[in-house]
Amino acid sequence: MQSFLEQAFGKSDVTTPKMRAAQREWLELYYGAARPGEDPAARLPVVLVGKLSRTVFAEYESSLDDPDPWMQGALAALDSVRGTAMQYAMAGGECLLKPVLKPGGPAFVPLRRDCYVPLARDSAGALQAVGSMELLTGNGRRYALLERRCAGAEGLTIETRLFEVNGQTLGRSVPLNTLPACEGLVPELVLPGVPGVGLAALRMPLVNCVDGSGEAVSLYAPAVGLIRALARCDAQLEAEFRNGASRVFASEDLLRTDASGRRGLRDDLFVGLPDDPANVGVTVYSPALREQSYLNRKQDILRSIENLLGLKRGLLSEAADTERTAAEIAATGADYDLTIRELQRTWEAAARQAMALCAALGRLYGQYGGTFDPRALTIDWGNGVLYDRARLWEEQRQMVADGLLRPELALAWYFSLPHDGEDALAAIRQKYMP
Repeated sequence: MQSFLEQAFGKSDVTTPKMRAAQREWLELYYGAARPGEDPAARLPVVLVGKLSRTVFAEYESSLDDPDPWMQGALAALDSVRGTAMQYAMAGGECLLKPVLKPGGPAFVPLRRDCYVPLARDSAGALQAVGSMELLTGNGRRYALLERRCAGAEGLTIETRLFEVNGQTLGRSVPLNTLPACEGLVPELVLPGVPGVGLAALRMPLVNCVDGSGEAVSLYAPAVGLIRALARCDAQLEAEFRNGASRVFASEDLLRTDASGRRGLRDDLFVGLPDDPANVGVTVYSPALREQSYLNRKQDILRSIENLLGLKRGLLSEAADTERTAAEIAATGADYDLTIRELQRTWEAAARQAMALCAALGRLYGQYGGTFDPRALTIDWGNGVLYDRARLWEEQRQMVADGLLRPELALAWYFSLPHDGEDALAAIRQKYMP
């Protein structure tokens, strides 16, 4: 895709070769691509991403203080892809949320990190130009539909090109109406008022530990070496069991095949020896297994991964295998809570950006006539590891009973309502207070 975009638009990927190699490795680990001497069967990145994604959205609730059906539909569409988008971002470091206008309302398509090419970024790492490609077939040929999005002071510019594909190279440029799927597209489209590249970015909060650039890194990027070590340990453990299987050494005459080619004894258990008279007979070989040493090493690696990524002890390892003090338990729990909160904040930022994009597109195409305020989006994450909502509510109720807190403020906290100004407090009294 990179070479195709360079040929079509004369722009190259701004991602460094070191980062591109790291991104390939993250996805290889996630999708279980094996290397020599490694056993990827444990799929630790999949386990890690799945557990954290479920925890992030375990008590997720969102609401929008805007009755417009367009914006309500946009929020429902965004919530429907939140799990997929978060997992894509965790694995690849960044996921783009692409708003798509459909007859039934807006929808969102999550774009994985290997499905687009950054062509320009600002000093904060935000995309200023991005390219993507879609392979299509028609008329017995293969085509590449290339798109470049560029942010501008007046809005978003989208350039679209259609090329024939000759093997692994980009062929000649053809009109967009060559294929029915591209008939409604234009070579250049300017969308005034649409911010950035028209894509909301969900980026992992980790500082780049690969090359120090503005590129986002995978959630498990710091632990890649340990994950590789775990895969090697699993391969060695598998070899230990395979090599430790019982064998029976017997003379070859006992294993000769019959007329139909069948042997009289199972050859996964019996091993034939030459017909030397000294070797006639049967000898059983059954070595002792050393699996406990490998299992201990595996637990050490898992605990190191938990420490490196800020996870609580026992999320990946067997917590019962190590003695811990109460202070250690509290420390790992606090780290885990902070990790989850950071991930929740990244989703909240991406969600507000995505809703603002939908509002801009809705105004542009006459589907939305209001003015979107990002504060209208309310996200309730529920209780965290250290955050006990029920306990805090009881404390607030006691403060109200003691006359230390106005009940309107307590209700505003409980229901996440605006409470600035007397009008907002009066609305709370009218709706919630008898």
